[in-house]
Amino acid sequence: MTQLIDSISQIADQFDAIVLDQWGVLHDGSAPYPYALDALEGLRDSSAKLGVLSNSGKRATPNAARIATMGFDVSVFDCVMTSGEALWRAFASGTENARMIYPIEGRAGDAAAWADGLEISLTDTPEHAGAILVMGLSDGSAPDAYDATLQTGLDRDLPLYCSNPDLTSPRGGGTYVMSPGALAERYARKGGTVHLYGKPHLPIFQAMQDALDCAPERILMIGDSLHHDILGAHTAGWKSLLIRVGVHGPDIREDNATDDIAHLAHVARLPAPTYSLPDLR
Repeated sequence: MTQLIDSISQIADQFDAIVLDQWGVLHDGSAPYPYALDALEGLRDSSAKLGVLSNSGKRATPNAARIATMGFDVSVFDCVMTSGEALWRAFASGTENARMIYPIEGRAGDAAAWADGLEISLTDTPEHAGAILVMGLSDGSAPDAYDATLQTGLDRDLPLYCSNPDLTSPRGGGTYVMSPGALAERYARKGGTVHLYGKPHLPIFQAMQDALDCAPERILMIGDSLHHDILGAHTAGWKSLLIRVGVHGPDIREDNATDDIAHLAHVARLPAPTYSLPDLR
């Protein structure tokens, strides 16, 4: 059964490392959550190493910069790891070998910045590509907005690389938008080949664990998604903490949180988190 706690300080000293999701835990995509800055300052005084593990299509450095613009002191983090960083490293090492890629990006230029340093080329038409890369989507995109591109990929048997497996992402005011993982899922349902990088898949958790040099049972993952943060932590052998203000917020009543979390996990056939907080505090 998930243990409800009042503050991260109650359990911080039980771990050698505490890893935080970015969107939905530190900020909502527009601003920090109300207590997040103070909570992170409190964790600075603990003995635990700190990390950020984010399903972001961008590399680690721009994500650290974004966190800093919201008022967080990024020097507190021992490691920032993103799904985009993990995919970049896979191409750099030769694990992935596509060389002509058609990118789908939230903003023009994101893919070019991500590809810097790799021996790949970007093309503006899927007919000339050897693979499709989904980095980001324009906010407000309809589920079928990219169907023409997906159909070209299917017709040409192109693999699709997704550098952000999240299905939705938070925006200001408690709203959510469709994320790259939803598009990758749509491609897979149509019969396409999909390569997912990021949570809940084990390699990104292993990369963070190696960087922090900690035993898995001594690491705590703080996230807002049962499907990504909690499942991934469970698979990696980490403990987990669910933030209730995030993606599952509408389905968890504060006066019945334990039972609602258990119900959500049971229905989705996912592990329940070890701990839970209303938000990072």
